[in-house]
Amino acid sequence: MPPWLQLMLDSLQPLLWAGLIFTIPLTLLSFTLGLMLGLLTAIARLFGPRPLVTVARFYVWVIRGTPLLVQLFVIFYGLPAVGILLDAFPAALIGFTLNIGAYTSEIIRAVISSVPRGQWEAAYSIGMSWGQAMRRTILPQAARVAVPPLSNTFISLVKDTSLAAAITVPELFQTAQRIVATTYEPLILYIEAALLYLALSSVLSALQVRLEKRFARYGGFLEART
Repeated sequence: MPPWLQLMLDSLQPLLWAGLIFTIPLTLLSFTLGLMLGLLTAIARLFGPRPLVTVARFYVWVIRGTPLLVQLFVIFYGLPAVGILLDAFPAALIGFTLNIGAYTSEIIRAVISSVPRGQWEAAYSIGMSWGQAMRRTILPQAARVAVPPLSNTFISLVKDTSLAAAITVPELFQTAQRIVATTYEPLILYIEAALLYLALSSVLSALQVRLEKRFARYGGFLEART
């Protein structure tokens, strides 16, 4: 067996373990919390009082206008200067959540705004309150349109978690870096890490297509593709 192949086989288990223990949980938690934050931010911008709208806009402006890596560094390396100490994983979780929240808020705000005003009027005409109209009429319709961009955001997040290596989270990419430090074989290990990210992204992309087709049965926004 070629030495490079043996090295890849030997390193596969620790890389997969790091992905299972850190990369996947970090992705799922960050996206779930970020999606909830994005929904709240979008609702605040669309329906909130002016001071809340200003705060929401400022938050989105700051997060979208600065690099994710810088945000992670501010949280992990910068906050200790003001007495806030965070372990690496919670710091990464906060950073990714804030980042995802800002980007998903723009997606959610756009899809809610795309729902025709007549849907609101129809909901009110049968006695629904604002909250009932949002839950039963507006959000279900908006969700169908939001599936493709939100799915793309989730897949991008899987790859972006590699940035957590910069703040010492022992996820997949940092594990590859540690193995490189002992084997001095950066090309082989980084290609292997890239292949694992590619495999995970490919699986998620296939699931995204299935999810889009399922929603298309009810919304019909993918007829052109099918």
